[in-house]
Amino acid sequence: MAAARFFSSSVGQLLHSASPVAGNGGRNRGFFRPSSVICPGREPASHELYNDFDFQEGLTSVQALLRQHPKSSRGMMTTVDHLKRLCIDHYFQDEIDNVVDSCANLLHSDDLLDATLSMRLMREAGYCVSADEILQKFTNGNGDFNLANSKDIRGLLSLQDMSHLNIGEALLYKAKDFSSRHLSVAAKYLEPNHATYVKQSLDHPYHVSLMQYKARHHLSYLQSLPTRNIAMEKLTLAEFEINKLQHQREMQEVKRWWMKLGLAQEIPAARDQVLKWYMWPMTILEGFSFSRYRIEITKIISLIYIVDDIFDIVATQEELALFNEAIKRWDLVVADSLPSYMTSCYKALYTITNDIADMSRREHGSNPINHLKKGWATLFDGFMIEGKWLSGNQVPTREDYLTNGVVTSGAPLVFLHLFFMLGHDLTEADSNYIPPVISCPAKIMRLRDDMGSAMDEAQEGLDGSYKELYLRENPHGDADEHMLEMIQGEWEELNRECFSRTKSSLSPSFVGASLNFARMVEVMYGYNNEQRLPALEDYTRMLLL
Repeated sequence: MAAARFFSSSVGQLLHSASPVAGNGGRNRGFFRPSSVICPGREPASHELYNDFDFQEGLTSVQALLRQHPKSSRGMMTTVDHLKRLCIDHYFQDEIDNVVDSCANLLHSDDLLDATLSMRLMREAGYCVSADEILQKFTNGNGDFNLANSKDIRGLLSLQDMSHLNIGEALLYKAKDFSSRHLSVAAKYLEPNHATYVKQSLDHPYHVSLMQYKARHHLSYLQSLPTRNIAMEKLTLAEFEINKLQHQREMQEVKRWWMKLGLAQEIPAARDQVLKWYMWPMTILEGFSFSRYRIEITKIISLIYIVDDIFDIVATQEELALFNEAIKRWDLVVADSLPSYMTSCYKALYTITNDIADMSRREHGSNPINHLKKGWATLFDGFMIEGKWLSGNQVPTREDYLTNGVVTSGAPLVFLHLFFMLGHDLTEADSNYIPPVISCPAKIMRLRDDMGSAMDEAQEGLDGSYKELYLRENPHGDADEHMLEMIQGEWEELNRECFSRTKSSLSPSFVGASLNFARMVEVMYGYNNEQRLPALEDYTRMLLL
Protein backbone atom coordinates (compact mmCIF):
# COMPACT_ATOMS: atom_id res chain seq x y z
CA MET A 1 0.00 0.00 0.00
CA ALA A 2 0.99 3.61 -0.38
CA ALA A 3 1.87 3.82 3.26
CA ALA A 4 1.86 6.87 5.47
CA ARG A 5 5.33 7.85 4.37
CA PHE A 6 5.07 11.19 6.08
CA PHE A 7 7.38 9.47 8.55
CA SER A 8 9.39 6.95 6.57
CA SER A 9 12.73 8.30 5.38
CA SER A 10 16.10 7.06 6.60
CA VAL A 11 19.11 8.84 7.90
CA GLY A 12 21.40 5.83 8.23
CA GLN A 13 22.49 4.78 11.68
CA LEU A 14 22.12 8.31 12.98
CA LEU A 15 18.34 8.18 13.20
CA HIS A 16 17.63 4.48 13.52
CA SER A 17 18.11 4.10 17.25
CA ALA A 18 15.10 3.22 19.39
CA SER A 19 16.13 5.48 21.96
CA PRO A 20 -0.76 40.78 -0.26
CA VAL A 21 -0.81 44.74 -0.79
CA ALA A 22 -4.35 44.50 -1.83
CA GLY A 23 -5.00 47.85 -3.30
CA ASN A 24 -3.79 51.20 -2.07
CA GLY A 25 -0.90 50.19 0.10
CA GLY A 26 -2.81 48.04 2.53
CA ARG A 27 -1.63 44.64 3.68
CA ASN A 28 -2.51 41.76 5.88
CA ARG A 29 -0.56 43.09 8.85
CA GLY A 30 0.57 40.45 11.28
CA PHE A 31 -0.34 37.55 9.04
CA PHE A 32 3.17 36.13 9.31
CA ARG A 33 4.01 37.37 12.77
CA PRO A 34 5.53 34.38 14.53
CA SER A 35 4.93 33.50 18.11
CA SER A 36 7.73 34.59 20.40
CA VAL A 37 10.14 31.83 21.27
CA ILE A 38 10.42 32.97 24.88
CA CYS A 39 7.27 33.05 26.97
CA PRO A 40 6.96 35.83 29.57
CA GLY A 41 8.30 34.52 32.83
CA ARG A 42 10.07 31.61 31.13
CA GLU A 43 13.20 33.31 29.87
CA PRO A 44 16.22 31.00 29.72
CA ALA A 45 18.45 30.98 32.76
CA SER A 46 21.86 32.53 32.20
CA HIS A 47 23.65 29.20 32.72
CA GLU A 48 21.72 27.78 29.76
CA LEU A 49 23.02 30.36 27.34
CA TYR A 50 26.06 30.48 25.16
CA ASN A 51 29.06 31.53 27.32
CA ASP A 52 26.76 33.10 29.93
CA PHE A 53 25.63 35.57 27.29
CA ASP A 54 23.48 38.39 28.68
CA PHE A 55 20.39 37.80 26.60
CA GLN A 56 18.65 41.10 27.28
CA GLU A 57 21.81 43.03 26.56
CA GLY A 58 22.13 41.14 23.30
CA LEU A 59 18.58 42.05 22.33
CA THR A 60 19.25 45.70 23.07
CA SER A 61 22.46 45.71 21.03
CA VAL A 62 20.83 44.15 17.99
CA GLN A 63 17.82 46.42 18.33
CA ALA A 64 20.19 49.37 18.01
CA LEU A 65 21.18 48.09 14.57
CA LEU A 66 17.68 48.76 13.34
CA ARG A 67 18.16 52.45 14.06
CA GLN A 68 21.49 52.92 12.30
CA HIS A 69 20.23 53.49 8.76
CA PRO A 70 17.28 55.30 7.21
CA LYS A 71 14.34 52.89 7.19
CA SER A 72 14.21 52.56 3.43
CA SER A 73 17.95 52.13 2.88
CA ARG A 74 19.67 49.04 1.56
CA GLY A 75 21.61 48.79 4.84
CA MET A 76 18.40 48.55 6.86
CA MET A 77 16.88 46.00 4.50
CA THR A 78 20.07 43.93 4.66
CA THR A 79 19.98 43.98 8.46
CA VAL A 80 16.37 42.78 8.44
CA ASP A 81 17.30 40.08 5.95
CA HIS A 82 20.12 38.85 8.18
CA LEU A 83 17.81 38.73 11.20
CA LYS A 84 15.29 36.67 9.25
CA ARG A 85 17.92 34.30 7.89
CA LEU A 86 19.36 33.82 11.38
CA CYS A 87 15.87 33.10 12.76
CA ILE A 88 16.02 35.80 15.41
CA ASP A 89 13.66 38.23 13.68
CA HIS A 90 10.75 37.35 16.01
CA TYR A 91 12.36 39.41 18.77
CA PHE A 92 12.22 42.56 16.66
CA GLN A 93 8.97 42.20 14.75
CA ASP A 94 7.64 45.71 15.41
CA GLU A 95 10.87 47.31 14.21
CA ILE A 96 10.97 45.02 11.19
CA ASP A 97 7.35 45.87 10.33
CA ASN A 98 8.31 49.53 10.22
CA VAL A 99 11.25 48.83 7.94
CA VAL A 100 9.22 46.68 5.57
CA ASP A 101 6.50 49.34 5.45
CA SER A 102 9.13 51.64 3.96
CA CYS A 103 10.46 49.14 1.41
CA ALA A 104 8.02 50.30 -1.26
CA ASN A 105 10.36 53.22 -1.93
CA LEU A 106 12.92 50.80 -3.38
CA LEU A 107 10.59 48.53 -5.34
CA HIS A 108 11.13 50.44 -8.56
CA SER A 109 14.86 50.95 -8.08
CA ASP A 110 17.11 50.40 -11.09
CA ASP A 111 19.38 48.35 -8.83
CA LEU A 112 18.63 44.62 -9.03
CA LEU A 113 19.47 43.93 -5.38
CA ASP A 114 17.39 46.81 -4.02
CA ALA A 115 14.36 45.95 -6.15
CA THR A 116 14.37 42.20 -5.49
CA LEU A 117 15.21 42.36 -1.79
CA SER A 118 12.50 44.92 -1.08
CA MET A 119 10.04 42.87 -3.15
CA ARG A 120 10.81 39.68 -1.24
CA LEU A 121 10.59 41.30 2.19
CA MET A 122 7.27 42.86 1.27
CA ARG A 123 5.80 39.64 -0.12
CA GLU A 124 6.90 37.74 2.97
CA ALA A 125 5.16 40.37 5.09
CA GLY A 126 1.87 39.95 3.23
CA TYR A 127 2.05 42.74 0.67
CA CYS A 128 0.69 42.06 -2.80
CA VAL A 129 3.51 43.04 -5.16
CA SER A 130 3.71 42.14 -8.84
CA ALA A 131 7.01 40.47 -9.73
CA ASP A 132 6.30 40.79 -13.46
CA GLU A 133 5.79 44.53 -13.14
CA ILE A 134 8.85 45.15 -10.97
CA LEU A 135 11.29 42.94 -12.87
CA GLN A 136 10.31 44.10 -16.33
CA LYS A 137 12.86 46.90 -16.30
CA PHE A 138 15.67 44.33 -15.99
CA THR A 139 14.65 42.55 -19.22
CA ASN A 140 15.17 43.22 -22.93
CA GLY A 141 12.65 43.49 -25.72
CA ASN A 142 12.28 39.71 -25.86
CA GLY A 143 11.37 39.50 -22.18
CA ASP A 144 14.69 37.91 -21.23
CA PHE A 145 16.92 39.25 -18.48
CA ASN A 146 19.66 41.60 -19.67
CA LEU A 147 23.11 40.05 -19.67
CA ALA A 148 24.37 43.18 -17.89
CA ASN A 149 22.76 41.74 -14.74
CA SER A 150 24.84 38.55 -14.95
CA LYS A 151 27.84 40.16 -13.20
CA ASP A 152 25.85 41.44 -10.21
CA ILE A 153 26.40 38.51 -7.83
CA ARG A 154 24.47 39.97 -4.90
CA GLY A 155 21.67 40.96 -7.22
CA LEU A 156 21.60 37.47 -8.76
CA LEU A 157 21.47 35.86 -5.32
CA SER A 158 18.55 38.07 -4.38
CA LEU A 159 16.83 37.34 -7.69
CA GLN A 160 17.31 33.61 -7.08
CA ASP A 161 15.79 33.94 -3.59
CA MET A 162 12.80 35.84 -4.93
CA SER A 163 12.17 33.31 -7.69
CA HIS A 164 11.12 30.66 -5.17
CA LEU A 165 8.27 32.82 -3.88
CA ASN A 166 6.59 32.42 -7.25
CA ILE A 167 2.80 32.45 -7.33
CA GLY A 168 2.66 31.77 -11.06
CA GLU A 169 4.47 34.83 -12.45
CA ALA A 170 6.13 34.35 -15.84
CA LEU A 171 9.19 36.47 -15.12
CA LEU A 172 10.00 34.56 -11.94
CA TYR A 173 10.36 31.36 -13.98
CA LYS A 174 12.90 33.17 -16.14
CA ALA A 175 14.49 34.74 -13.05
CA LYS A 176 15.15 31.30 -11.55
CA ASP A 177 16.74 30.00 -14.74
CA PHE A 178 18.79 33.14 -15.41
CA SER A 179 20.14 33.48 -11.86
CA SER A 180 20.88 29.75 -11.51
CA ARG A 181 22.89 29.59 -14.74
CA HIS A 182 25.01 32.65 -14.06
CA LEU A 183 25.56 31.92 -10.36
CA SER A 184 26.74 28.39 -11.20
CA VAL A 185 29.31 29.84 -13.56
CA ALA A 186 30.35 32.60 -11.14
CA ALA A 187 30.88 30.13 -8.28
CA LYS A 188 33.86 28.69 -10.15
CA TYR A 189 35.73 32.01 -9.97
CA LEU A 190 34.67 33.52 -6.64
CA GLU A 191 36.85 33.41 -3.56
CA PRO A 192 36.19 30.22 -1.52
CA ASN A 193 33.88 31.54 1.20
CA HIS A 194 31.73 33.42 -1.26
CA ALA A 195 31.67 30.48 -3.66
CA THR A 196 30.55 28.17 -0.86
CA TYR A 197 27.73 30.56 0.01
CA VAL A 198 26.59 30.72 -3.61
CA LYS A 199 26.62 26.93 -3.97
CA GLN A 200 24.72 26.57 -0.71
CA SER A 201 22.13 29.05 -1.93
CA LEU A 202 21.64 27.05 -5.12
CA ASP A 203 21.59 23.65 -3.42
CA HIS A 204 19.26 24.76 -0.62
CA PRO A 205 17.24 27.67 -1.99
CA TYR A 206 15.81 30.27 0.32
CA HIS A 207 12.09 29.92 1.13
CA VAL A 208 11.85 26.25 0.11
CA SER A 209 14.54 25.20 2.62
CA LEU A 210 14.33 24.91 6.40
CA MET A 211 15.14 28.25 7.97
CA GLN A 212 16.73 26.72 11.07
CA TYR A 213 19.03 24.69 8.86
CA LYS A 214 19.90 27.63 6.64
CA ALA A 215 20.54 29.81 9.70
CA ARG A 216 23.63 27.83 10.70
CA HIS A 217 25.15 28.19 7.26
CA HIS A 218 24.26 31.86 7.05
CA LEU A 219 25.96 32.51 10.37
CA SER A 220 29.10 30.76 9.13
CA TYR A 221 29.07 32.98 6.07
CA LEU A 222 28.66 36.15 8.15
CA GLN A 223 31.53 35.06 10.39
CA SER A 224 33.77 34.80 7.32
CA LEU A 225 33.20 38.41 6.27
CA PRO A 226 35.78 41.11 7.06
CA THR A 227 33.10 43.26 8.72
CA ARG A 228 31.22 41.39 11.38
CA ASN A 229 28.49 42.19 13.88
CA ILE A 230 29.44 40.40 17.07
CA ALA A 231 26.21 41.28 18.90
CA MET A 232 24.08 39.67 16.20
CA GLU A 233 26.33 36.62 16.10
CA LYS A 234 26.23 36.13 19.88
CA LEU A 235 22.46 36.51 20.01
CA THR A 236 22.13 33.94 17.23
CA LEU A 237 24.42 31.48 19.01
CA ALA A 238 22.45 31.95 22.23
CA GLU A 239 19.22 31.31 20.34
CA PHE A 240 20.69 28.14 18.85
CA GLU A 241 21.64 26.91 22.28
CA ILE A 242 18.20 27.69 23.78
CA ASN A 243 16.47 25.76 21.03
CA LYS A 244 18.84 22.79 21.22
CA LEU A 245 18.37 22.46 24.99
CA GLN A 246 14.61 22.68 24.62
CA HIS A 247 14.55 20.09 21.83
CA GLN A 248 16.73 17.71 23.83
CA ARG A 249 14.35 17.93 26.79
CA GLU A 250 11.37 17.29 24.57
CA MET A 251 13.08 14.37 22.91
CA GLN A 252 13.82 12.77 26.27
CA GLU A 253 10.16 13.07 27.27
CA VAL A 254 9.07 11.54 23.97
CA LYS A 255 11.53 8.66 24.43
CA ARG A 256 10.22 7.95 27.95
CA TRP A 257 6.63 7.90 26.66
CA TRP A 258 7.51 5.62 23.76
CA MET A 259 9.42 3.11 25.90
CA LYS A 260 6.61 3.00 28.46
CA LEU A 261 4.03 2.48 25.71
CA GLY A 262 5.82 -0.68 24.61
CA LEU A 263 4.39 -0.92 21.09
CA ALA A 264 7.84 -1.45 19.58
CA GLN A 265 8.19 -4.65 21.60
CA GLU A 266 4.61 -5.78 21.06
CA ILE A 267 4.69 -5.19 17.28
CA PRO A 268 8.33 -5.93 16.36
CA ALA A 269 7.61 -5.78 12.63
CA ALA A 270 6.72 -2.12 12.94
CA ARG A 271 9.47 0.43 12.66
CA ASP A 272 10.90 2.00 15.79
CA GLN A 273 12.25 5.45 14.92
CA VAL A 274 11.03 7.85 17.55
CA LEU A 275 13.86 10.34 16.95
CA LYS A 276 12.93 10.61 13.30
CA TRP A 277 9.26 11.07 14.15
CA TYR A 278 10.11 13.88 16.55
CA MET A 279 12.06 15.68 13.82
CA TRP A 280 8.82 16.59 12.02
CA PRO A 281 7.07 18.52 14.84
CA MET A 282 10.42 19.91 15.98
CA THR A 283 10.70 21.45 12.53
CA ILE A 284 7.17 22.42 11.60
CA LEU A 285 6.14 24.03 14.91
CA GLU A 286 8.65 26.61 16.07
CA GLY A 287 8.59 28.48 19.35
CA PHE A 288 9.48 27.86 22.98
CA SER A 289 5.82 28.19 23.97
CA PHE A 290 4.79 25.26 21.75
CA SER A 291 6.87 22.66 23.57
CA ARG A 292 3.88 20.64 24.79
CA TYR A 293 2.30 20.72 21.33
CA ARG A 294 5.46 19.32 19.72
CA ILE A 295 5.48 16.44 22.17
CA GLU A 296 1.81 15.61 21.63
CA ILE A 297 2.09 15.85 17.84
CA THR A 298 5.03 13.42 17.99
CA LYS A 299 2.75 10.94 19.73
CA ILE A 300 0.14 11.29 16.98
CA ILE A 301 2.81 10.82 14.31
CA SER A 302 4.11 7.73 16.10
CA LEU A 303 0.67 6.15 16.17
CA ILE A 304 -0.07 6.97 12.54
CA TYR A 305 3.19 5.28 11.72
CA ILE A 306 2.32 2.17 13.72
CA VAL A 307 -1.16 2.00 12.21
CA ASP A 308 0.43 2.31 8.77
CA ASP A 309 2.67 -0.68 9.44
CA ILE A 310 -0.23 -2.70 10.83
CA PHE A 311 -2.11 -2.15 7.59
CA ASP A 312 0.92 -2.62 5.41
CA ILE A 313 2.78 -5.63 6.81
CA VAL A 314 1.23 -7.05 9.97
CA ALA A 315 -2.54 -7.64 9.87
CA THR A 316 -4.74 -9.90 7.79
CA GLN A 317 -7.65 -8.47 5.81
CA GLU A 318 -10.10 -9.87 8.38
CA GLU A 319 -8.23 -8.21 11.24
CA LEU A 320 -8.09 -4.91 9.35
CA ALA A 321 -11.85 -4.97 8.85
CA LEU A 322 -12.29 -5.33 12.62
CA PHE A 323 -9.76 -2.56 13.25
CA ASN A 324 -11.54 -0.24 10.83
CA GLU A 325 -14.92 -0.91 12.44
CA ALA A 326 -13.47 -0.32 15.92
CA ILE A 327 -12.07 3.08 14.99
CA LYS A 328 -15.49 4.17 13.76
CA ARG A 329 -17.17 3.13 17.01
CA TRP A 330 -14.55 4.95 19.14
CA ASP A 331 -15.22 2.95 22.27
CA LEU A 332 -12.68 1.20 24.49
CA VAL A 333 -15.13 -1.66 24.97
CA VAL A 334 -14.53 -2.84 21.40
CA ALA A 335 -10.76 -2.88 21.91
CA ASP A 336 -10.92 -6.24 23.69
CA SER A 337 -12.40 -7.86 20.58
CA LEU A 338 -9.25 -7.06 18.59
CA PRO A 339 -6.01 -9.05 18.40
CA SER A 340 -3.78 -8.16 21.34
CA TYR A 341 -1.32 -6.05 19.36
CA MET A 342 -4.21 -4.06 17.86
CA THR A 343 -5.76 -3.64 21.30
CA SER A 344 -2.64 -1.91 22.62
CA CYS A 345 -2.42 0.35 19.59
CA TYR A 346 -6.13 1.18 19.73
CA LYS A 347 -6.03 2.07 23.42
CA ALA A 348 -2.98 4.28 22.95
CA LEU A 349 -4.55 6.02 19.96
CA TYR A 350 -7.83 6.51 21.82
CA THR A 351 -6.17 7.87 24.96
CA ILE A 352 -3.79 10.29 23.29
CA THR A 353 -6.42 11.69 20.94
CA ASN A 354 -8.81 12.28 23.83
CA ASP A 355 -6.00 13.90 25.83
CA ILE A 356 -5.39 16.36 22.99
CA ALA A 357 -9.12 17.07 22.73
CA ASP A 358 -9.22 17.77 26.47
CA MET A 359 -6.20 20.06 26.14
CA SER A 360 -7.96 22.01 23.40
CA ARG A 361 -11.11 22.28 25.51
CA ARG A 362 -9.20 23.57 28.52
CA GLU A 363 -7.12 26.08 26.57
CA HIS A 364 -9.60 27.25 23.94
CA GLY A 365 -13.08 26.40 25.20
CA SER A 366 -14.24 23.84 22.65
CA ASN A 367 -13.91 20.07 22.45
CA PRO A 368 -12.89 18.83 18.99
CA ILE A 369 -13.11 15.10 19.74
CA ASN A 370 -15.81 14.46 17.13
CA HIS A 371 -13.65 16.02 14.41
CA LEU A 372 -10.58 14.09 15.56
CA LYS A 373 -12.49 10.79 15.63
CA LYS A 374 -13.67 11.48 12.11
CA GLY A 375 -10.10 12.27 11.07
CA TRP A 376 -8.85 8.90 12.28
CA ALA A 377 -11.75 7.13 10.55
CA THR A 378 -10.90 8.90 7.31
CA LEU A 379 -7.28 7.75 7.54
CA PHE A 380 -8.36 4.14 8.15
CA ASP A 381 -10.77 4.33 5.21
CA GLY A 382 -7.90 5.54 3.03
CA PHE A 383 -5.81 2.54 4.01
CA MET A 384 -8.74 0.23 3.33
CA ILE A 385 -9.13 1.71 -0.16
CA GLU A 386 -5.46 0.99 -0.86
CA GLY A 387 -5.93 -2.55 0.40
CA LYS A 388 -8.91 -3.00 -1.90
CA TRP A 389 -6.86 -1.84 -4.89
CA LEU A 390 -4.08 -4.25 -4.01
CA SER A 391 -6.14 -7.32 -3.14
CA GLY A 392 -8.37 -6.85 -6.18
CA ASN A 393 -5.45 -6.16 -8.48
CA GLN A 394 -7.10 -2.86 -9.38
CA VAL A 395 -5.20 0.02 -10.94
CA PRO A 396 -6.54 3.40 -9.83
CA THR A 397 -6.30 6.50 -11.95
CA ARG A 398 -3.47 8.86 -11.10
CA GLU A 399 -6.02 11.38 -9.84
CA ASP A 400 -7.73 8.86 -7.55
CA TYR A 401 -4.40 7.61 -6.28
CA LEU A 402 -3.11 11.08 -5.43
CA THR A 403 -6.38 12.15 -3.80
CA ASN A 404 -6.31 9.10 -1.55
CA GLY A 405 -2.54 9.39 -1.15
CA VAL A 406 -2.95 12.81 0.44
CA VAL A 407 -5.15 11.22 3.12
CA THR A 408 -2.93 8.19 3.73
CA SER A 409 0.15 10.38 3.98
CA GLY A 410 -1.07 11.15 7.49
CA ALA A 411 -0.48 14.87 6.98
CA PRO A 412 -4.14 15.97 7.11
CA LEU A 413 -4.66 14.12 10.40
CA VAL A 414 -1.52 15.63 11.93
CA PHE A 415 -2.58 19.10 10.83
CA LEU A 416 -6.11 18.50 12.14
CA HIS A 417 -4.76 17.91 15.65
CA LEU A 418 -2.49 20.94 15.34
CA PHE A 419 -5.40 23.02 14.03
CA PHE A 420 -7.33 22.53 17.28
CA MET A 421 -4.25 22.82 19.49
CA LEU A 422 -3.70 26.31 18.08
CA GLY A 423 -7.25 27.34 18.96
CA HIS A 424 -8.98 27.15 15.59
CA ASP A 425 -12.54 25.93 15.21
CA LEU A 426 -14.11 23.89 12.44
CA THR A 427 -17.72 23.74 11.32
CA GLU A 428 -19.32 20.48 10.28
CA ALA A 429 -19.70 21.82 6.75
CA ASP A 430 -15.93 22.28 6.46
CA SER A 431 -14.92 18.99 8.04
CA ASN A 432 -14.66 17.07 4.75
CA TYR A 433 -12.60 19.73 2.97
CA ILE A 434 -8.80 19.63 2.91
CA PRO A 435 -7.67 23.23 2.21
CA PRO A 436 -4.62 23.98 0.05
CA VAL A 437 -2.58 24.99 3.09
CA ILE A 438 -2.73 21.27 4.03
CA SER A 439 -3.20 19.48 0.71
CA CYS A 440 -0.29 21.25 -1.01
CA PRO A 441 2.44 20.14 1.41
CA ALA A 442 0.87 16.69 1.59
CA LYS A 443 1.02 16.34 -2.22
CA ILE A 444 4.59 17.64 -2.26
CA MET A 445 5.56 14.93 0.22
CA ARG A 446 3.64 12.17 -1.55
CA LEU A 447 5.08 13.01 -4.98
CA ARG A 448 8.63 13.42 -3.70
CA ASP A 449 8.42 10.08 -1.94
CA ASP A 450 6.90 8.37 -4.97
CA MET A 451 9.77 9.50 -7.15
CA GLY A 452 11.55 6.50 -5.66
CA SER A 453 13.85 8.19 -3.19
CA ALA A 454 12.79 6.31 -0.06
CA MET A 455 15.16 3.38 -0.53
CA ASP A 456 14.95 2.31 3.10
CA GLU A 457 11.41 1.01 2.65
CA ALA A 458 12.25 -2.64 3.33
CA GLN A 459 8.63 -3.60 3.95
CA GLU A 460 7.00 -6.73 2.62
CA GLY A 461 3.81 -4.85 1.84
CA LEU A 462 3.34 -3.92 -1.78
CA ASP A 463 2.24 -0.47 -2.77
CA GLY A 464 1.85 1.43 -5.98
CA SER A 465 3.19 4.88 -6.63
CA TYR A 466 2.28 7.87 -8.72
CA LYS A 467 5.42 7.27 -10.76
CA GLU A 468 4.37 3.73 -11.58
CA LEU A 469 0.89 4.87 -12.62
CA TYR A 470 2.30 7.64 -14.79
CA LEU A 471 4.61 5.24 -16.62
CA ARG A 472 1.71 2.85 -17.22
CA GLU A 473 -0.06 5.63 -19.10
CA ASN A 474 3.09 7.20 -20.58
CA PRO A 475 5.66 4.41 -21.06
CA HIS A 476 8.06 6.72 -22.89
CA GLY A 477 7.48 9.76 -20.69
CA ASP A 478 9.83 11.32 -18.15
CA ALA A 479 8.06 10.58 -14.88
CA ASP A 480 10.54 12.43 -12.67
CA GLU A 481 10.34 15.60 -14.75
CA HIS A 482 6.55 15.44 -14.74
CA MET A 483 6.43 14.96 -10.96
CA LEU A 484 8.92 17.77 -10.32
CA GLU A 485 6.69 20.06 -12.37
CA MET A 486 3.74 18.97 -10.24
CA ILE A 487 5.71 19.68 -7.07
CA GLN A 488 6.56 23.14 -8.39
CA GLY A 489 2.87 23.71 -9.08
CA GLU A 490 1.98 22.73 -5.52
CA TRP A 491 4.60 25.14 -4.18
CA GLU A 492 3.07 27.94 -6.25
CA GLU A 493 -0.38 27.12 -4.92
CA LEU A 494 0.98 27.06 -1.37
CA ASN A 495 2.67 30.42 -1.97
CA ARG A 496 -0.60 31.88 -3.22
CA GLU A 497 -2.31 30.58 -0.13
CA CYS A 498 0.30 32.11 2.14
CA PHE A 499 1.25 35.36 0.39
CA SER A 500 -1.68 36.47 -1.75
CA ARG A 501 -4.54 36.63 0.70
CA THR A 502 -5.80 39.86 2.20
CA LYS A 503 -7.42 38.01 5.05
CA SER A 504 -6.92 34.67 6.73
CA SER A 505 -8.67 32.87 9.52
CA LEU A 506 -5.57 30.77 10.08
CA SER A 507 -2.95 31.76 12.62
CA PRO A 508 0.57 32.58 11.42
CA SER A 509 1.80 29.60 13.43
CA PHE A 510 -0.43 27.25 11.45
CA VAL A 511 0.58 28.77 8.11
CA GLY A 512 4.22 28.59 9.18
CA ALA A 513 3.78 24.92 10.07
CA SER A 514 2.44 24.26 6.59
CA LEU A 515 5.42 25.95 4.95
CA ASN A 516 7.88 24.16 7.22
CA PHE A 517 6.25 20.82 6.45
CA ALA A 518 6.79 21.40 2.74
CA ARG A 519 10.37 22.51 3.40
CA MET A 520 11.07 19.43 5.49
CA VAL A 521 10.14 17.09 2.64
CA GLU A 522 13.36 17.69 0.70
CA VAL A 523 15.40 17.15 3.86
CA MET A 524 13.64 13.83 4.52
CA TYR A 525 13.77 12.61 0.93
CA GLY A 526 16.86 14.32 -0.47
CA TYR A 527 18.99 11.22 -0.96
CA ASN A 528 22.44 11.44 -2.48
CA ASN A 529 24.09 8.85 -4.74
CA GLU A 530 25.11 6.82 -1.68
CA GLN A 531 21.48 6.64 -0.54
CA ARG A 532 22.22 8.82 2.46
CA LEU A 533 20.43 11.94 3.60
CA PRO A 534 23.26 14.45 4.18
CA ALA A 535 20.99 17.41 4.86
CA LEU A 536 19.00 15.47 7.48
CA GLU A 537 22.15 14.16 9.14
CA ASP A 538 23.61 17.66 9.23
CA TYR A 539 20.33 19.14 10.41
CA THR A 540 19.97 16.60 13.23
CA ARG A 541 23.49 17.19 14.48
CA MET A 542 22.96 20.94 14.45
CA LEU A 543 19.59 21.11 16.15
CA LEU A 544 19.35 18.10 18.40
CA LEU A 545 22.45 16.00 19.06
